[in-house]
Amino acid sequence: MAATSATTFSIGSTASAGSKIGHVTQSKAFSIKFNPKNHLRSFSGLKAANSVSCESESSFLGSESSKALKSSYVTKAQKESQRSYTSVQPQASYKVAILGASGGIGQPLALLVKMSPLVSALNLYDIANVNGVAADLSHCNTPSQVTAFTGASELANCLKDVNVVVIPAGVPRKPGMTRDDLFNINANIVKTLVEAVADNCPDAFIHIISNPVNSTVPIAAEVLKKKGVYDPKKLFGVTTLDVVRANTFVAQKKNLKLIDVDVPVIGGHAGITILPLLSKTKPSVSFTDEEVEKLTVRIQNAGTEVVEAKAGAGSATLSMAYAAARFVESSLRALDGDSDVYECSYIQSDVTELPFFASRIKLGKKGVEAVISSELEGLTEYEQKGLEALKPELKASIEKGVAFVQKESVTA
Repeated sequence: MAATSATTFSIGSTASAGSKIGHVTQSKAFSIKFNPKNHLRSFSGLKAANSVSCESESSFLGSESSKALKSSYVTKAQKESQRSYTSVQPQASYKVAILGASGGIGQPLALLVKMSPLVSALNLYDIANVNGVAADLSHCNTPSQVTAFTGASELANCLKDVNVVVIPAGVPRKPGMTRDDLFNINANIVKTLVEAVADNCPDAFIHIISNPVNSTVPIAAEVLKKKGVYDPKKLFGVTTLDVVRANTFVAQKKNLKLIDVDVPVIGGHAGITILPLLSKTKPSVSFTDEEVEKLTVRIQNAGTEVVEAKAGAGSATLSMAYAAARFVESSLRALDGDSDVYECSYIQSDVTELPFFASRIKLGKKGVEAVISSELEGLTEYEQKGLEALKPELKASIEKGVAFVQKESVTA
């Protein structure tokens, strides 16, 4: 797709997309310049690179986030000109489709993806109520063009020439429900949507959010195999929320600067299959046995914590949208040629005897470029026991997903 050049927008100032900004009307403006060849190093303003400069605190990010942004420039960016700018000039050139865009995760996810300077087109699909979401988002002065698609008859057009497909479609968890309770409904939804992806954009990165991820990713894989277009390097179960939670809880517990904390999370995306490797935390930090157990259990049950707190009004939609947007941005950076993109994700893997497993991966233009298996070496006794304990449950979830597609095929 042709790149859209010289697109501009401003945070905390008066601007019009597509034109240069000649006058800043707010006294507390926040301004950023991006080198068109290298955009955000990671999503959300936590880590940015290459020609980023801040004048003062932003009314959007807030003073603490502005400080975090400033403190996170890579060395190369620090060597760039320190002049202030009031425009962002990215090469927006990627097309993203969100399937399930009017839902609890879909709406905030769409907003966050709309903010990405790498996105030229944002296609929003749902079975209802998506036109209003698209109209609302289209008023945001960021580069991407937003288009709504409603119902099965418009799904194919939504997916034409898309680079990244994100699937949060499905029903959310309610109090008392496990992710596995969602299986029968969401399994059918994911199967139908992935079939459309296979027919219309088989080369796209596919991000699966719909729970239970431990089963829906194998479902997607089986569908793609039957369509003859399966590329295991381009199918991802989004487990980024587990990492986001682990980083947050560890930073709070140990009074660390959040931006510096990195905890790899392996296994799957439900209950005990979520295994944070606290011994591999960066920066290096020590935990008592009690702290390890409490943190691990909290990370594993964090989704339930939110479901219960919302008391029937929903599940973890906002934090999931944030985590998914971070993974989308990482994928876009990788597609754009960034050679330093790492995330944890649930993928087809051979790091254990299980066919699917979440661990840290390196992303590249063709998807999974490398699996960082070294993080599974030198585990503590507690982590090793946790790893062995999760395997039977994860194995059963994988087999359930595979069996669902095979049974559907026989029935058909």
